[in-house]
Amino acid sequence: MSQKVLVVLTSHNTLGNTGKETGYYLPEVSHPVAVFERAGLTVDYVSPKGGKAPMIGIDRNDPANAAFLDNPEKMAQVENTLKPSEVDPSAYDAIFFAGGHGTMWDFADNSQLASIAASIYERGGVVSAVCHGPAGLVNIRLSNNEYLVAGKKVSVFTNEEEAAAGLTDIVPFLLEAKLIERGATVDKAPNFQAKSVVSDRLVTGQNPASATGVAEKVVELLKQQSPSLASSAGWAE
Repeated sequence: MSQKVLVVLTSHNTLGNTGKETGYYLPEVSHPVAVFERAGLTVDYVSPKGGKAPMIGIDRNDPANAAFLDNPEKMAQVENTLKPSEVDPSAYDAIFFAGGHGTMWDFADNSQLASIAASIYERGGVVSAVCHGPAGLVNIRLSNNEYLVAGKKVSVFTNEEEAAAGLTDIVPFLLEAKLIERGATVDKAPNFQAKSVVSDRLVTGQNPASATGVAEKVVELLKQQSPSLASSAGWAE
């Protein structure tokens, strides 16, 4: 049976009081999903509200984006995402919180998503996130009541990158600062340079350039757990 990854997309489509649209950032989905599917993983999608998730970052000059947009099955999935209440955490080997500024408004305080991620992690699965996706990690507590990120090294969209984007005063909180509050250590690259980090079974990436690296590290962890996956993906040595 194929291992499964649950991809979490934001349902939030307004960028604070700017009058601009937001949502999930397509390259932070299209690139990781391409990695997951090449590895033989099955991908499902969930969002806080379920149904159609708002998409931004649509650039057809990016081959991964174009392939995603031109795949009717994938488009049907992101336009009909599961609600958290419809998810059985035991069906998934990994969870991946995709980024996009929308996540800053609806990931952190969603207790159902936090519970799903905690369940996957405590069963030995992988929790992962990229860019603003780690907003979904902020309030995940394990059964010992400790924050999942406490004592772990993470890479997230940094305070400096938020300032460079001109959104420091727009987002409801600064992601780097909040995760440090929760006991994480933030490992940074220069602005908008690729950076992904593994800490136990938590995989995080700093920005859009890090999305592929996060997915590759997730696959490596799952490969270690499943000889059958390694074989089916052509990894058997």
